[in-house]
Formats: sequence, C-alpha cells, structure tokens
Amino acid sequence: MAARTDQFNSPDYYQLDELLTEEQKHIREAVRSYVKKEISPIIEDYAQRAEFPQQIVKQLSDLGCFGPTIPVEYGGGGLDYISYGLMMQELERGDSGVRSTASVQGSLVMFPIYAYGSEAQRKKFLPKLASGEWLGCFGLTEPNYGSDPSGMLSNFKDIGDHVVLNGSKMWISNAPYSQIAVVWAKDEQDEIHGLIIERDMKGFSTPTTHGKWSLRASSTGELVFDNVKVPKENILPDVKGLKGPLSCLTKARYGIAWGTIGAAMDCYDTALRYSKERIQFDKPIGSFQLQQKKLAEMITEITKAQLLNWRLGTLMNENKATPQHVSMAKRNACEMASNICRDARQILGGMGITGEYSVMRHMMNLESVITYEGTHDIHLLITGMDVTGFNAFK
Repeated sequence: MAARTDQFNSPDYYQLDELLTEEQKHIREAVRSYVKKEISPIIEDYAQRAEFPQQIVKQLSDLGCFGPTIPVEYGGGGLDYISYGLMMQELERGDSGVRSTASVQGSLVMFPIYAYGSEAQRKKFLPKLASGEWLGCFGLTEPNYGSDPSGMLSNFKDIGDHVVLNGSKMWISNAPYSQIAVVWAKDEQDEIHGLIIERDMKGFSTPTTHGKWSLRASSTGELVFDNVKVPKENILPDVKGLKGPLSCLTKARYGIAWGTIGAAMDCYDTALRYSKERIQFDKPIGSFQLQQKKLAEMITEITKAQLLNWRLGTLMNENKATPQHVSMAKRNACEMASNICRDARQILGGMGITGEYSVMRHMMNLESVITYEGTHDIHLLITGMDVTGFNAFK
C-alpha cells in the first residue's frame, strides 16, 4: 500500500489556541509533526496487516509521551495535564492504537508505580519505562469480570519471602511486547493489591489476541499466571482495594477524552476536504444542504468537547477534578467521535470504507475505545449516581 500524504489541518472554531500557553502549543506541534512524519505514512499498512509497529515505542519515548506528568527525576516529563491531553489528542489523530500504547505506559503502568510504589520500585522501573527500554501493561480485566472488577479471581498466596500468583487477565494492550505488567489480584483475605510482574518470571505468559477488527495496529494479549513466584518487594506497598486500579483508570480516561477528539478532528478534516473536492450534479457535494448539516454538527460537537476537555485539564492542574468529571468527559468524547466517524464515512461514500482514507480505521478503533476503561453505559451510571446519590449498579 502506498504511503498516504497527511494533509491534516486542525479545526479550532472557537480560537481555543488563545487559552493555551506557548509551551503547550509547542508540545502539541512537536507531536503533530511526529504523527505526520512517522505515523500517517505507515499506519494504514500496519492496520491492514494487523501488525504492531514496534519502532514507535522508542519514538514515543524520545518525544516524551511516556509518563509526561511523572516528575523529571524518575524519567517523566514533569508536564501539566493540558500538555498531556494535547499529546494524546495528536497521537490518536494518527491512530487510537498509538495513543493506547502511550496511555497504558504512562497512566496505567508508570502512574501506579509512582503513586503507590516504594522508592526502590520507582528507581528500578520508572526510568526504563520512560526511556522506552521497557514496555509495560496493566492487568485488571478478566474473562468473567470486565465492568465489575471487584469479582476478580486472580489471587496470590503468601509463601514467606515471596507470593505465588495464579489467574488470568484479558484484553491487555501492549501485553505481548511488555517487559513488565502491573497486575491487580486478591490476597488470602480477598483484598486487592497491585503486583509488578516481570517478563522472566516462571509461569508468566502473554498469548497474543488475534482476529480483532479494531485497534489492529495495537498489540493486545492475555496475561496468564501459573504459580508465578513474585518477590514481596514487587508488591505496591501504598494502596489496597479497588482505589488503586480505579485511580489509574481515571488518569487513562482523561487521556482518552482528549485522544478521541483527535480521531474526530481527523475524520472531520478529511470529510470537509472531500466535500469541497468531490463533484456530483455539477457541483461540490459540500454545497448541498445535508452535507453541510453533517459538517456543521461535526464542528459544533468537536468544539463543545474541546471546551469541556480544556476546563477538565484546568481542574486537573489545580487538583480539583473528580473521577466523575473525568468520566463525563470520556463518555462524551467517545460518543462524539464515534458519531463523527460515521457521518464522515457517509460523506465519503464508498471511498470511506477504503484504506485510502483514515475514516473507517478510526471508526473501527473507536468501537474499542468507547468500550474500554469503562463502557458508555457504565460512565452514564457514574454520572447518574453523582447527581442523584443513588447507586444504580446494584
């Protein structure tokens, strides 16, 4: 497949750039340039072949996309949350799988080690993860426990100076290529803990998940634990219960809220350009009312999501954002982006299903993104419980 020329022009209908600092804009431009140069020309081919472009791991590290909010002393970027969001926006504009690789590394692997790990764990693992020498993954979801992680079956038993871990996890991004996994499992008192599992531990395997129609350029697998001996120094000491994994998911959901806007922006920009160039009935299809309706609604929804995310980023920077705030933004952006992808596909007609354009790939990717790290319905109930005080989960 021939390399695709990236003509992306970012929409900013309400002049949101005026709300960004020069540093934030510089960071966004660096990631945008990277995507145009390194991701857009190759990603369709990798997605068609369902292959993970391993070279992006080092590239994302060099760009500072692994743990951008982690302090510099541990290899992170020490950046604010709007900068982090803009990075994720630009990466997902290229491909959701590329953004997933960065999200998992920073929010689901580096964050819990930084927030809940010992100083020895931070020094051992974080610099290698930040540098891209090691790739990490996050093990929470199980075959029978997705939206209800409290029912997890993965467990470990205390055997003196180590514990023995058994169980399995599935739908794990990065798993087949990871050197470490942050895994959540229950102890003998049924309390949930985080454990850092290393690739060379006997009984630990990561079978690849095949046959995906979505996130095809992202590597997905299982985590299988068959009497894995884990040293006690690999247990995260500073958190117990679901607070640990759920706090990680809050950070990752924040990145998804920004990332999916990137996918929507790419589909809108593609559809807008196509509507001006495609001639039917002797004039550009963009001159017809129903096409303008689609485009007007797209840019309106993108603008609303951009404003919501900017405000959320400000609250994150001020340490005022709640998990419920993040939940609303994740659900809103995923639904918005999914709808925009479908409308963009219609504007492109039959060409919309081909790899010549990014729209169908984004659409398929977003079918995963709208589900992972809290489904659309789960996030609706999180907001519902927040405003009513009633728990509709049980």
